Amino acid sequence: MENVTTVNEFLLLGLTSVEDLQPFYVVIFFIIYLINLVGNGAILVIVFLESKLHSPMYFFLGNLSCLDICYSSVTLPKVLINLLSTQKTISFLGCIAQLHFFHFLGSTEAILLAMMAFDRFVAICYPLHYMVIMSPQVCILLAGVAWITSFFYALMHSVMTAHLNFCSSQKVNHFFCDVKPLLELACNNTLLNQWLLSIVTGSISMGAFLLTLLSYFYIISFLLFKHRSCSMLHKALSTCASHFMVVCLFYGPVGFTYIRPASASSMVQDRTVAIIYSAVTPVLNPLIYTLRNTEVMLALKKIFRRKFLFKDCQQHH
Repeated sequence: MENVTTVNEFLLLGLTSVEDLQPFYVVIFFIIYLINLVGNGAILVIVFLESKLHSPMYFFLGNLSCLDICYSSVTLPKVLINLLSTQKTISFLGCIAQLHFFHFLGSTEAILLAMMAFDRFVAICYPLHYMVIMSPQVCILLAGVAWITSFFYALMHSVMTAHLNFCSSQKVNHFFCDVKPLLELACNNTLLNQWLLSIVTGSISMGAFLLTLLSYFYIISFLLFKHRSCSMLHKALSTCASHFMVVCLFYGPVGFTYIRPASASSMVQDRTVAIIYSAVTPVLNPLIYTLRNTEVMLALKKIFRRKFLFKDCQQHH
């Protein structure tokens, strides 16, 4: 066993060691983060201001936008600071906090996407009972379950990781603090930690993914065998297409990263894949939902129209 040392901080190795590439990464990640804040922030404002969007579907969409802002804010600001700084360290408590909130928000998003698929299933298969089944109380309860369950799931990982003994090396082979790269630095047996990461994280992500697929399977089966209507099937699939794109972009990389066992060679792949679900997916969510959603686009135009009319009235007075 290597000498155990008291760790006060970690060194994040980041995305690249090539200094010439760092300004390029700064610009790219700053643009990604800015689009994320503006896009998801706009969806939150639209859902809150437009009374026609006060429905279960948009309640969950508002939750998703809030999640995406917080989710990328856990990693991207620190990535940008480290790219601009020669000091690429993070405190021990800061590292554990980043790990906790990353898994907390990521798990909440995984469960929330499954709930959004269930919402579409009820809306299409049981339209007459939709507002009874998906009442405001039920929606708040479902969202609450997603947030609370994920908080305690993330707490498990952060507590287990914080109690590890770390060796002399404090170099984290990643651009943020995550469980797998920290387990590589531990001196003691990490078999339980690895088991929890693969089994529990895999169960949450893949369980939510299977529930999502099951919802779509029932939607397609219902429209094909009950209604036998190609036009209704096409309409339903076009409505669900945006959600399905988000689901594939999120669950795919998460499953790839956390179900596989950790190894030195896999960390490079994990870093690349982590960019997709931590930075790219939160940016694509508002673009996919707004560009493919006529209700959101109409609400956005309505809000802009109100804003310009209000300005004109002020100028005339």
